[in-house]
Amino acid sequence: MTERDPWVEITRIRKSIDNVDSALIHILAERFKLTRAVGALKAEHQIPASTPEREVEQVARLRKLAAESGLDPDFAEAFITFLIENVIQNHLKMRG
Repeated sequence: MTERDPWVEITRIRKSIDNVDSALIHILAERFKLTRAVGALKAEHQIPASTPEREVEQVARLRKLAAESGLDPDFAEAFITFLIENVIQNHLKMRG
């Protein structure tokens, strides 16, 4: 029986991690394109930058999805809250 070199396996797994990280960046870029479009409409029509009801719904929805996916719901909440706060700041900047 031959013993596998753990570094070969680590390198293989890290390549997969790198691919996932690249996909995340592309997905986040697309998400921010969409939120900029929402921000432009909000600015044009004097709609508030923040929509608290939607934000609460999103956090709850993503916490549930995280739990179902085996991801820590607290981490998912922290992540989406960070994104939402960034989007709101961008929307406020768009107003000038």
